Amino acid sequence: MANSKRTLFLKRRLRVRNKLRKVNAGRPRLSVHRSSKNISVQLIDDVNGVTLAAASTMEKGLSTGKNDVEAATKVGAAIAERANKAGVKEAYFDRGGFLFHGRIKALADAAREGGLKI
Repeated sequence: MANSKRTLFLKRRLRVRNKLRKVNAGRPRLSVHRSSKNISVQLIDDVNGVTLAAASTMEKGLSTGKNDVEAATKVGAAIAERANKAGVKEAYFDRGGFLFHGRIKALADAAREGGLKI
């Protein structure tokens, strides 16, 4: 039986998340979602089931009109700033089923430069 692209993506996402949970228990999760038009990120406390901070290119101040590396860098800097306001210094990076490349990597690097330890 052939697996669809979506099924493979979901399996990869769960595999990544489960491996990270075992290693980084107790730290908030920096979860990234990338689509063809937008990129969004949430800082999630899985113990309490609460979103501590979020940023997205759908917000007026972060939108550049294009979904490129520049937009991802803005979102990464914004989430680092909002995490500092929420009192979070370190988190683990949940890339979901996306490859750590391009926009995902740019977002992570900008968050690191903003002071968030990933």
